[in-house]
Amino acid sequence: MGITSALVLFAVIWFMTFLVVIPIRLKTQGDVGEVVPGTHASSPEVHNLRRKAWITTGVSVVLWVIIASIILTGTVTVRDIDGWMFNRMSE
Repeated sequence: MGITSALVLFAVIWFMTFLVVIPIRLKTQGDVGEVVPGTHASSPEVHNLRRKAWITTGVSVVLWVIIASIILTGTVTVRDIDGWMFNRMSE
């Protein structure tokens, strides 16, 4: 795996994890009962994006290390995945 592939893998993992982490423990203006005029009741009261970004980074690093080590050691290859699902790359 090259450096570009590693960075792309990390970016994909980071953004997918971020999209999962964003709604966790989110309190909306409707939940709190104080809707600011001109906004939706589903708008966040406090979003805590900096904290969620740090959590996402930590989780992403762990996931990236696991996935990169699987790729680099060859534990699971593209041929293995093809054999389990499609069997198009028969030898």
